[in-house]
This record gives sequence, C-alpha cells and structure tokens, in this order.
Amino acid sequence: MARRRSAAQAVVETVDGGLAELMPDPDRPRAWTLLVDGAPQSHVDLDDPAYLDFSYQRRLGHVIDLIAAPGRPLQAVHLGGGAFTLARYVAGTRPRSVQQIVERDAALVQLVRRELPLDPGARIRVRSTDAREGLAKIPDGWADLVIADVFSAARTPAHLTSVEFLEDVRRVVRPGGHYAANLADGPPLAHLRGQIATAATVFPELALAADPAVLRGKRFGNAVLVASDAALPVAELTRRIASDPHPGRVEHGRALADFTGGAAAVRDAAAVASPAPPPGVFR
Repeated sequence: MARRRSAAQAVVETVDGGLAELMPDPDRPRAWTLLVDGAPQSHVDLDDPAYLDFSYQRRLGHVIDLIAAPGRPLQAVHLGGGAFTLARYVAGTRPRSVQQIVERDAALVQLVRRELPLDPGARIRVRSTDAREGLAKIPDGWADLVIADVFSAARTPAHLTSVEFLEDVRRVVRPGGHYAANLADGPPLAHLRGQIATAATVFPELALAADPAVLRGKRFGNAVLVASDAALPVAELTRRIASDPHPGRVEHGRALADFTGGAAAVRDAAAVASPAPPPGVFR
C-alpha cells in the first residue's frame, strides 16, 4: 500500500507486521512516534537522538550509559528495530560504536529509513531477518551489549523467550558484556517471573526495572531485564531510574529471587508468546 499523508503530516503505511503510523510530536519539531496496529513502538527525535521519550527506552538508555565508561564505543546488537531509537542513542552518545539491528519487517525498515533516515556517519548495519536467525550469524563474543525489544502484534514471539535463545545471546556477548530486554506483562505476572527464571539459568547477575505498579501486579506494562556475567551497576541504575519523569524501581539479588517466586525456566518445547495487552491499554 502506498503511503499517504494527513494534513498533520502523519505517515501511514502497510508493513509486514500491520499498519504502521508515524505521528509527529506536537512538542518537538522533528520528533515522531511509530505505532504498529495502534501499539506504540518507538519515539525518535531526529534533532536530538539522545532524547528518549518512552519510559522503558529511557531505562534502557541508563543501561547503555552505565555499562562502560562515558563515550566509549560499543559493539551492540539490537534484536527488533522499531524506529532504531536505541541504535541512534548509542551512536549519538558513544560515537564510533559499531551496531547491528536485526528487524524482521523489511517493509518497516524501508519506511523508517526513508522517513527517519539514520546519520550516514553512524556505523549501523540493518538486517531484515528473524531475530533468532540473525543472532545465530553473529560471531562468538562479538557484542558488548545485546538488546532485545521484539514484538509481533504487541507480543514477544515464543522462540525469543527460552533458555535456548538466551544461551545464544550469551554466546554472542563477550565476557563482562550485558544483555537487556524489554518485557511486557500484567497480572498475575507469570510471563515476567518465568523470564527472570529463564535468564537466571544463563546469566549469574540479574536486575529488573519497572514501574512499581507493574511490579505489584496492578497493571499491564513494560519491565527492563538486565543480565551479565559481571556485577551490575545496580546502585547507580536504581538512582537514575528513581529520578526519571516516571520513576521506576529496580529489583536485584534476594528481592528479585523472591519476586520470581519459584517460577520455572522456559525451554523451546514449552515456550509461548508473551500475553497480549488488555483492550484499551494504549489509549
């Protein structure tokens, strides 16, 4: 379907995953929100790639800031592209970083490249393939950071929720490197607890950041899981997330183990997609 523009200069186009909409931000002249089938996917400010509007992306930005000395280039893998928000953030805050984006929706990639072009000087490669297939092609120990933010019809696909998937993530992450994932769940938080148990079988150090209401099982929302084989910057991450415009909480250590509540790790054979958001959650 050919693109069409409204009087407000929104861009609407059918992509492989549904109906994509790029909506202009009325408060920021060159900023846009990407929605797919009505679900917000990304926010990008072309004038300020270091600006992160979504709370979960801001939390991932804190992770990016804290895992290495300020300004040090990273080798990063982004599973799920959206509007390339976090890849732009890494390129803007850590020049000379080398990044790979794996985004299955080739039509979405074309839309974003055309309407929200990347800085031509950024060292970012985009592959249009399945996240797990793309991950399998990355050499052992290549990445300082792997970020997973993959949703299809607002749900994380089942094959990206398993121990086997995370074992391949750990293969790609170099010693001392980090994995971060955007997870979504609501009461009774069975999916989120299972994902923590799954990550704990592969990585010895974990932390979870989310809105307190989400952690209490009061509403559906996003949670950022961070994992590594090295100690995590929990104290500074906690401070930053608590100071955000929408403050969050960080769980770690015994408190996180208690939150997990004995949930079982997920294997490929039993994996299911994350739960669908309840009706009206994005309104």
